[in-house]
Amino acid sequence: MFQTFESETRPDQGPPRLAELRAELAKAGLDGFIVPRADAHQGEYVAPADQRLGWLTGFTGSAGFAIVLPAVAGVFIDGRYRTQVKEEVDLAAYTPVHWPETKPADWLKAQLPDGGRVGFDPWLHTAKEIGDMEVTLRGSGITLSPEENPVDRIWTDRPAAPAGPVSIQPLEFAGETAASKCARLAAELRSAGQTAAILTLPDSISWILNIRGSDIERNPVVQAFAILHDTGKVTLFIAQEKLSDEVRAHLGADVTIRPPLAFAPALRTLHGPVRVDPATAPLQVTRELTEAGIACAPGADPCLMPKARKNPAEIEGMRTAHLRDAAAMVEFLAWFDAEAPKGGLTEIDVVEKLEGFRRATNALKEISFETICGAGPHGAVIHYRVTRDTNRPVRSGEIVVIDSGGQYQDGTTDITRTVSVGPVNAEAKAAFTRVLQGMIAVSRLRWPKGVTGGHLDSVARYPLWLAGQDYDHGTGHGVGCYLSVHEGPQRLSRVSDVPLEPGMILSNEPGYYREGAFGIRIENLVLVREAPEVPGGDAHRNMLSFETLTWVPIDRRLIDAGALSAGERNWLDGYHAWVFDLISPRVSDDARAWLVAATAPL
Repeated sequence: MFQTFESETRPDQGPPRLAELRAELAKAGLDGFIVPRADAHQGEYVAPADQRLGWLTGFTGSAGFAIVLPAVAGVFIDGRYRTQVKEEVDLAAYTPVHWPETKPADWLKAQLPDGGRVGFDPWLHTAKEIGDMEVTLRGSGITLSPEENPVDRIWTDRPAAPAGPVSIQPLEFAGETAASKCARLAAELRSAGQTAAILTLPDSISWILNIRGSDIERNPVVQAFAILHDTGKVTLFIAQEKLSDEVRAHLGADVTIRPPLAFAPALRTLHGPVRVDPATAPLQVTRELTEAGIACAPGADPCLMPKARKNPAEIEGMRTAHLRDAAAMVEFLAWFDAEAPKGGLTEIDVVEKLEGFRRATNALKEISFETICGAGPHGAVIHYRVTRDTNRPVRSGEIVVIDSGGQYQDGTTDITRTVSVGPVNAEAKAAFTRVLQGMIAVSRLRWPKGVTGGHLDSVARYPLWLAGQDYDHGTGHGVGCYLSVHEGPQRLSRVSDVPLEPGMILSNEPGYYREGAFGIRIENLVLVREAPEVPGGDAHRNMLSFETLTWVPIDRRLIDAGALSAGERNWLDGYHAWVFDLISPRVSDDARAWLVAATAPL
């Protein structure tokens, strides 16, 4: 099994560790310290050695941070984790703070009205993050001070840094050689008058060099730093033991390999201007360059947009991976429908069985994240992770949220289905139908080029808004190709200002959550493509649309068919017809029989 079910949080350890940290701050003359979830690579998922926030507080969510002051310690969490945080931290020691509604700088001004010196580790925060806070703190008497990390001084049994082996991503799946990518992006640097670009994101480095790694569970990325020079050559700062002779040969003579500790000194030897992404690179990168008198050119990581726009080989690989994964999901759902009504299943049973069906493909490299299986009220915990302590029976009359995915060498999948065990109440059925209507609305969208994910997010929420309901997460995130299941910069979110472009892949996953009762989420992955022409449309307008990549039935028993419009019913019936045609040849006889009923017209 890839997934384990041991509890990763120790709320009882929070207070003594907090006391130790406060003692360290007092010795250093600090009035506070910021403890982020992020590591030096600013990835969403971090290695055990970098889980400082979880070690200190007990909170295990994938986003958030803490600010520790002498009298209060705030744990800042977004809408996905407001139920979870109350179960994972000692609320007598830590105070949950709703973020981003409450900005950290505003909170600091309220908590330190007489000012103070608040420390932070410059390797764990971006220049943009600290710069934005400093602007808001002007005139408050509060200063942000770069410091050596005091958490590392008290974390005496901290795990070793990851040293997972690196592998090669074959050209048949990458679709472009590493040399071609480096040359293409180097030309962009030369055009901008820049001598180099600093790469700190693991998925950027993995993408441009056509390598994959095993440093981070669930995400096949390589933890390293790199400098892309305007010549197309790369200096890669990576632990030597990660590289086999085969990988070294793949990297070739144009990639110079150096140890990670050489990264900071190497920055001081560059000639400017050097591109540094203020939104993704650690602030310390800018500090090293500036102190050496080297000009910085703020600009986006040059890999972000090319990586987001999948090439034909990557798109074909994603389609193939999704068909394979859909067959495994159909086998699983057929099993679930047969076994759940008998009673006796638990959330862990469901997770283990689903992983087993994916493993049976003989192509699964990893799961793409910890499978979320929330039965009944656990479904309302948006990123719920079942443990042996929380494992709950799957009961009749409840709905179950199952959010899962697989990492295959040809693609990454992410799918959520909410399923019923026997009849459910009218309230849950009505909410499910509204969520479905939002998912269908996004699937059917057409929009002019230049429109951002922020413009489209509200389309998914409209049916819920009419009922006075909503959900506290974005409608969709970008997805990588055998890379991170959460990939930027593309998003379907009200905070996104990135125009959607052909080749981008995103999730389409509206939801609804009633704390203590139930949760609902329906998720497909979609590909941005040129929209086919519509008779009578404006010939001069370039339009885009989505192609659905996920082909798995949606639970018809949870749908109030009378609430659907004719267009929504037609879309759903057409989707299910496609599911049957594409998936039925790929599954067992039992699953095919189940599929006949699951995809019947409403």
